[in-house]
Parts: sequence; C-alpha cells; structure tokens
Amino acid sequence: MEWMMHGGEFITLLLMALALGMDAFSLGLGMGMLQLRGREITRISLTIGLFHVLMPLLGMAAGIYLARVVGDVTRWAGAGLLIGLGVHMVWNSFAGGDESDGRRAASKTVGIGLILFALSVSLDSLSVGFSLGTFGANVGLAVALFGICGAMMAAMGLTIGSKASHLFGEYGEAIGGAVLMAFGIKFLL
Repeated sequence: MEWMMHGGEFITLLLMALALGMDAFSLGLGMGMLQLRGREITRISLTIGLFHVLMPLLGMAAGIYLARVVGDVTRWAGAGLLIGLGVHMVWNSFAGGDESDGRRAASKTVGIGLILFALSVSLDSLSVGFSLGTFGANVGLAVALFGICGAMMAAMGLTIGSKASHLFGEYGEAIGGAVLMAFGIKFLL
C-alpha cells in the first residue's frame, strides 16, 4: 500500500514523532528538577534521541517482516497496537508513579541508569515502529523525525523542568497518548 505519500506522510510521521516525544518531554520535566548542567542535559537528550532511532528501527524491521509473511492482518494489529499504546500512555499519565522524585531521577542520568531510562522512554517508539513497518512507512524519514523530536523534546523538558513540571508533567504524556490513539483509529478506517 502506498502509505500517505506527497507530504501527508511527513506530517503524519512528524505528529507521531512529537506524540512519542511528549513522553520524553514529560519525564524530562520531572528530571529537570535536579537542576542539571548543560552538558548533562545534552548527554541525556542525545541518548534518548539515539534510542528513539534504534527502537523504531527494530520495530519497523519486525513489522515489515510480518507484513510480508502474514499480509493485511498486520495492518489491523498495527492499528490496534497504536490505540492500545495511546490508551496506556493516557492511563499512565494520570495513574502512573511520580517520576519527579529527585532521588529516583538522579540515578537515571549516568551509566546504566541513563541507558535504562532512555530505553524505557523509547519503548513506545518500538511499538510505533512495528506499526509503521506493517504499513510500509518511509523508514529513514520516520527514524530521523523520531530521533530529532525525541532528543529535542527531552532537552526542552529537562531545561524547563524546574519551572513547569507541575503544569505539564502528567498532561504531556496524555496528549501524546491521545495523538497515537487518533492515528490508530485513522489507520483502521
């Protein structure tokens, strides 16, 4: 299936990248309360951006393979996965744990803690990558947008975290989840 070409694909992938970046942004807001230095913000943001590239690549590879093997069934599975992921993000934003606790966030800024944090923030990208792979989306464009948006939104969240975490923290992830649900429904139609 020719997947939303001629600018529509770019807009769709950009909106998805921004939706996925909202998770990094909202968690960055909480982490920003640590008063991180510029070098730390850069390191954390680039790590998150890298994982926002690697995870959807893995997901897309699996999605493309399954689309070839199974066929159109993967389209429905991909759409269902997007809807489920969106519902999960919205649910977590209102019922999830408090990531703004400085002690827990501090362990996520270096070494294995940073890798595990970036991996957890990017798990949504794996699922979305799988869905996009089943639809035959432009892989290069998708991962570039996911990586750039993930890194930039993490940097924004970390930078303004101490000032705005109480206003946007839980709602950023909910907005991102709502966008993913909308795209999942759109793909079903």
